[in-house]
Amino acid sequence: MSGERGAPLIQRIAAAAGSAFTELSRPDYGDRHRDLLALVTAVRAADLNIDAREHSPAESPPVTYMHICETEAFSMGVFLMGPGASMPLHDHPGMNGMLKVLYGKVCISCYDKLEMNLAPPPQFEPPVTPLQTPFLRRSVLRSVAEFSGDCGPCLLTPVQDNLHQISAVEGPAAFLDILAPPYDPGEGRDCHYYRVLQVAPGDGATDGTSAGEHQGGASAVTWLLEIPQPEEFWCGGEPYPGPPIAF
Repeated sequence: MSGERGAPLIQRIAAAAGSAFTELSRPDYGDRHRDLLALVTAVRAADLNIDAREHSPAESPPVTYMHICETEAFSMGVFLMGPGASMPLHDHPGMNGMLKVLYGKVCISCYDKLEMNLAPPPQFEPPVTPLQTPFLRRSVLRSVAEFSGDCGPCLLTPVQDNLHQISAVEGPAAFLDILAPPYDPGEGRDCHYYRVLQVAPGDGATDGTSAGEHQGGASAVTWLLEIPQPEEFWCGGEPYPGPPIAF
């Protein structure tokens, strides 16, 4: 993959992602990850030939995806969100990720899964049926924060901030999305959706992480229910207009 200094920024990002997310056990992973983070922090909508959209027709999908590239190590694309659009709470099993806002502003709520045997399930309203019980997930709300184009990326790992909900704030928004490795149901990396049932007051996390260690200072144990993809959420697709990626 071409990664020359004079190449388009998105080409250099793709090259750095391939380097960072191949052989994660290499001793220089931290340096390669920092190089990628610096490039992603610098990217703007103009680098991808994407213009900010003021509004979307009512019949348009609430979220649109522009596919840029995918390898065995990572996938990269752009999500466009209409005003008021929201991507439901979902996970990224066994995956690392970077989310960089290109224009507009988004609010991101991040959760971590916790062990199920730390506390018995509380009484939910409405009650959870016996068939739903296996789909309960005990989690902790790690952060709730707003990101704009002037902010650095929102990062996730297989164990930290792996579940998140993304909502457009005060108008349309777009963000670059890098996932490593890509979704692959055959390898156990399928997307699951969740609904927040309730926060468990006084039920502190026991993973040794304090609220102050996360952006936004949020730390509340929360019960989630795994659900099918919500009917009100759907994602369209359109061509990526930016510089092509050369492998």
